[in-house]
Amino acid sequence: MRTSVLMVVLILGCGLWAEDAIKPLDVKLGLWETTSTFQSSGMPPVNIPEDALARMTPEQRAKVEQMMKGSGSPRTNTVKSCMTREKMNRAEAFGTDRKNCTRSVVSSSGNKTEVRMECTTDDGAKVNGIVRVERISSDSVKGSMQMTTTSGDRTMNMNSTFTSKYLGPDCGDVK
Repeated sequence: MRTSVLMVVLILGCGLWAEDAIKPLDVKLGLWETTSTFQSSGMPPVNIPEDALARMTPEQRAKVEQMMKGSGSPRTNTVKSCMTREKMNRAEAFGTDRKNCTRSVVSSSGNKTEVRMECTTDDGAKVNGIVRVERISSDSVKGSMQMTTTSGDRTMNMNSTFTSKYLGPDCGDVK
């Protein structure tokens, strides 16, 4: 779910990483709807204590291990977001206070943005990936994200694609 929220901010925030000279996409302000599809594979870099695993029945342990591996099935989520001039001008995607991240702008224009990022989480996991966002028209955006998270001997790959469409100038109660 956090990934979906980040994708919306990424697609619609457009004022990403101002310190890295990312140019806002040339899109309309107002209400946007974003549909993202997310798929992961591999073991998440989360450790379940061995004593907790040892207390499980073989069936329970197999279920937990299968959930940890991810089913590989894509998950789709649709959310609405309000794009304002203020949001476009702020560097808010992935937070402006991510001290453990390095971002590199590969390319940036009013039509297309590509950013590589490398982060280290508080527990020492490494996250590397690339995000691409492309303006199809002033009321349509698409993009993709590929991330790899590694901690110890565990690696998880995450892939997402997303589309966003402009719904109108009035956001109503949507923030």
